[in-house]
This record gives sequence, C-alpha cells and structure tokens, in this order.
Amino acid sequence: MKVNENCVGCGQCATFCKFDAILVKGSAIIGEKCVGCGVCAAYCPVKAIEG
Repeated sequence: MKVNENCVGCGQCATFCKFDAILVKGSAIIGEKCVGCGVCAAYCPVKAIEG
C-alpha cells in the first residue's frame, strides 16, 4: 500500500490498521508491517491510499 498526493494527514486510516503499520506523522505506510489487507484504503475519506 502507498499514500498518494491526496493525503491530508487526518490519521483516519491509522485508527483502523490492526498491524500498526501507519505512521501518521508524514503520512507514510511502514512497509515491513503492512500486509496489504486494504482496510486503511477502505476507510480513507479522500481515497489517498493505493494498493
């Protein structure tokens, strides 16, 4: 998963990530922890996360 330019840094995605793979400061997906489940993308209000 990766974050595109639409990200506003709201942190909504991080609240749904069960793997603690989202670093809200800087709006980055931590690759080692991300399993690609897509839950964060489903809850992103601005569709800023791509698989």
